[in-house]
Amino acid sequence: MDQYHEGIGKKVLGGTGGRRKKFADKTLAHVGGKFTSTKVSETEAKSEKRKRGGSKGIKLKKAAFVNIALKESDKQIIKKERIIRVIESHNPEFIRQNIITKGAIVETKIGKVKVTNRVGQDGIVNGVLMV
Repeated sequence: MDQYHEGIGKKVLGGTGGRRKKFADKTLAHVGGKFTSTKVSETEAKSEKRKRGGSKGIKLKKAAFVNIALKESDKQIIKKERIIRVIESHNPEFIRQNIITKGAIVETKIGKVKVTNRVGQDGIVNGVLMV
């Protein structure tokens, strides 16, 4: 025999017509922080912020250098280069203001570099050379 009540798969109603209870309320622990708009600059500027549990997180306010992962033969080499400007980003305003985010493409002396980490949360800029 087939199942009489089919599950709808919606948020509020189940298959039987009864309403579902809310799983849990939102708490302050689940709220994120402010967006750290890391900008390209001649000097680097960092700030520390207290996190939950007393640990400290480093926020990068201004970035001057990027660590580039280069793959030569069998080993991987990390090279530090100065950032010139932001070329591509998911937001056109970020290009105009030189704001670095994950996935942004920055210009250096040796070529274009794609940022691979979350700059505002890690306190450093890492990337890979685009070929």
